[in-house]
Parts: sequence; C-alpha cells; structure tokens
Amino acid sequence: MRIGLFAPLAGPFATAEYLTTLGAAAEQRGFHSVWLAEHVVLFDDYRSTYPYAANGRIPAPPESGMLEPFTALAFLAAVTRTLRLGTGICLLPQRNPVYTAKEAANVDFLSGGRLDLGVGVGWLAEEFRAVNVPFENRGARCRSYVEVMRALWCDAVSEYKDEFYELPACRMYPKPVQRPHPPLHFGGESDAALRRVADLGQGWYGFNRDPREAREGIQRLEILLAIAGDRDGLLRSLDQHAQRVEEAAR
Repeated sequence: MRIGLFAPLAGPFATAEYLTTLGAAAEQRGFHSVWLAEHVVLFDDYRSTYPYAANGRIPAPPESGMLEPFTALAFLAAVTRTLRLGTGICLLPQRNPVYTAKEAANVDFLSGGRLDLGVGVGWLAEEFRAVNVPFENRGARCRSYVEVMRALWCDAVSEYKDEFYELPACRMYPKPVQRPHPPLHFGGESDAALRRVADLGQGWYGFNRDPREAREGIQRLEILLAIAGDRDGLLRSLDQHAQRVEEAAR
C-alpha cells in the first residue's frame, strides 16, 4: 500500500522551515506523496455548505489562509527527491486554464516528473465571486479547461475552442516530464464527480472517507468505468485499493 499525506498548509505554521521539514520527514518515513489543498480566499460569513463536515462549515479560521499549492509544491520539489507532489485539490474551474497548465507543467518539469494533479470543481460560491468567475456550470467548465490544458501539454502548437474558452494557436514550453501529462485525479463524491473520473481521469481523489465509504465510492465508480468503456486496468487497481483499505482498517 502506498500512503500519502494531506497537508493543508495554512498559517501561522506553514513557513519555509515547516515545508522543508515536512518534505524531508515524509521521505525519510517512506511516504509516497503529499497533497496540498487550495482556497485563494476564505470568509468570515458565507452561505455555501462545506460538504465534509456535519455543520457545513470548513474547519479553518478565515484568517489562517492557505499557501497557493503550485508555489508550495515547487518549494517542496526543491527539498525532496522521491516524494510525489499532489494538489488535493486544485479548484480548476475558478482558475485560468492556461496559467494552471503552465504552473502544473513547471512543477512537473522541475520535480523530474513527480506531479499528481488533483482537480475539483469547488463548493464555495463566495470564492468564485471573489475571483469573478460564475459558480454555475462549473462542472462543464472544468471539463473544458481540462481539454485546454491537455492541448497545451501535449501539442507542439496548441489550439482549442468551445463555449467556455478559446485558445488561439500558441506554443507552451516546457512540457511536463510525464507523458502525455501528469496524472489527473478528480475529487468529489457525487455522481457527476465520479463521471469525471471515469471519463477524464487517471484516479479518484476521495476525501475524508472511512474504509466503508471508500469502498462504496469505488463500487459506484466501477459501474461508471464500465459504462465509459474499456478501463479494466483502473478497475482492477481501484478494487485492489478498496481491499487494501479494508485490510488496513481491521
């Protein structure tokens, strides 16, 4: 079993010294990966419901703040050698996809191909308003932005157009080390989120799931993968993962 760390890098403890210690200690103890969360702003008052707490409130004081994940991952890349570096998760539909593709490619390039890109559509409508992006249709926008990024990562001359984004013919370098691009792990537990995994992803970023809940999510995903087509390898991998999670919990 490969075990990773979720590290919400928030103030006041998320200093350069802390990140250096985190990276070194994780590698020394044999951890496979570290995953960093993203919120560009938080709020004293908000009406949105945080989906991973019974009271609907995110367990982070608004003044704590989180380090921007790609910046922090680039820092961790410089002080580690083997640790996989993941976003858990990147709020893609509220970002610019060209800048996100560039940042992700740079982290993968500088780390020697160690980036795992966790992607989610977000839950905090107030944050979308703060960055002047519509909260509505964020799932469809996420799919669109993934295609923009794939074009930038994979094509010598990149070009893309749909209802959400128009990318004129251009060149983006450096390309990611991992080919065709860093693995995409989609977050969320809804049917729509799991469909994104089946249609677009190389992995599922489940969050705050106990072994029973993880297995239920994987079983739902298996059905969607079967519908999506021939993804037997990922099916077997997910099933093995579910069994290992249950064994570890016994």
